[in-house]
Amino acid sequence: MPLQRALQIAYESGLDLVQVASTAAPPVCRILDYGKYKYGQTKKERKVRRSQRVGLLREVRLRPKIEEHDLQAKIKTTKKLLEQGNKVKVLLRFRGREAAYPELGWRVLRRVTEASKDIAAVSSSVNQAMSIAVTLSPVSLKKSKETEIDAET
Repeated sequence: MPLQRALQIAYESGLDLVQVASTAAPPVCRILDYGKYKYGQTKKERKVRRSQRVGLLREVRLRPKIEEHDLQAKIKTTKKLLEQGNKVKVLLRFRGREAAYPELGWRVLRRVTEASKDIAAVSSSVNQAMSIAVTLSPVSLKKSKETEIDAET
């Protein structure tokens, strides 16, 4: 349809002539309400952005004198978060004189990392005055399968 005829039809109906596909030969245009079209496009973009999740950083807090059952519960939570694709920051906080014995804290953190070594890799560790933090990143299943195959051969 000629451009002038399309513009006339759009004007008579009180709508806009919007070019949808400019790369096509000839270009594809539609007669519609441009404001409503733009609003729909932004809604779609927001929905896509909301559904995308870039590996969130979640935090699990521990203490150096944690009991065995509580530690197993924290390990279970850490594994669940890693399987969801999140990075997990395991934060061990000292109180008072506990800071004089950082080896107790490292022992607890080592147990957590050993328990989740099949699904996570240690990406960083930070040792501060009253806390120790270890960040665990999820290892993709594809990579872990490749390493298992390499280990078997």
